[in-house]
Amino acid sequence: MPKSKTHKELSERSVHLFKALVEHYINQGQPVGSRTLARETDLDLSPATIRNVMADLEDMGLITSPHTSSGRIPTAKGYRFFVDSLMRIDKLDSAEMKRIASELDPGADIKSLLERTSSMLSEITHLAGIVMLPRTEHKSLQHVEFVKLSDNRVLVILVMSDREVQNRIIQTAKPYSTAELQRASNYVNSHFIGKDLNNVREDILRELQKAKDDVNHVMQTAIEMAGSAIIKGDGHGDYLMAGQTNLMEVAELCDVDKLKRLFEIFSQKRDILHLLDQAIHARGLQIFIGEESGYEVLDACSVVTSPYEADGEILGVLGVIGPTRMPYERVIPIVDVTAKMLGTALNSDS
Repeated sequence: MPKSKTHKELSERSVHLFKALVEHYINQGQPVGSRTLARETDLDLSPATIRNVMADLEDMGLITSPHTSSGRIPTAKGYRFFVDSLMRIDKLDSAEMKRIASELDPGADIKSLLERTSSMLSEITHLAGIVMLPRTEHKSLQHVEFVKLSDNRVLVILVMSDREVQNRIIQTAKPYSTAELQRASNYVNSHFIGKDLNNVREDILRELQKAKDDVNHVMQTAIEMAGSAIIKGDGHGDYLMAGQTNLMEVAELCDVDKLKRLFEIFSQKRDILHLLDQAIHARGLQIFIGEESGYEVLDACSVVTSPYEADGEILGVLGVIGPTRMPYERVIPIVDVTAKMLGTALNSDS
């Protein structure tokens, strides 16, 4: 990784002390003072000299002093410098690799596979694991079935190309017999199967207009029910998250108001989805540190993401949300390897 401009501006001694400060703070979670750095580094420097170096680092915006503490902690800019220029990524050992691979069962349906992935990311990192569900534009319709229920209700079973099965209950204007529903299913399956879901929506909207003037009762029934089930599907993206409660144990995030706001954006999903969208478009592994996310509520958090794909097509991203004081050298390879192995699991049964 190329050294940044900041790296060129710092002396070797300053870089060494800064790296030691960041690593100590990530491990211990306490502001780091000059005496601690003097004790933990192999540099023959007095605490006074170290204090001068720390003052320079603070002037550069790499570290800051929280409250009235005499110690220092890294800023978002400092973490960025550390991650981009100083950090050495750990390699996962064979046991960890085997664990990840064993958790991602290629025989499971995609929803179960993604749920397990988010849970596993949380369990391994002790942070919050997140997996974006594949966007509906990446899905095609494989099979539709209409099943008669009571009180003018119909169960619509939609089978997608990624093995996902969606069940939706719709209310019809009149009761339909089992035979009528079967004919409607046959019509939809013969006209729309294999098409991209977005194209199916567009086709159905056109067919709805045509059906108003068409005397074909089967066509009218099929199009109206398929329209109710498919057009009203969300199609706007979603994600699965596990381990949010792990964040309650992080000192920097345990303020009640902070946690409340954080859990609100997890619940509302819009802002997190927007951030994940940015990660998809940027491609490759992405790290949003503190205010880099663009959302004030995430200023004390970092988000590490990596895209997962099947058949050469990016379907979504997965990752980890935690404090800016996270062990990046360990979290990054976990996220990266998990994304690759999820892709392998999806490809093996595609």
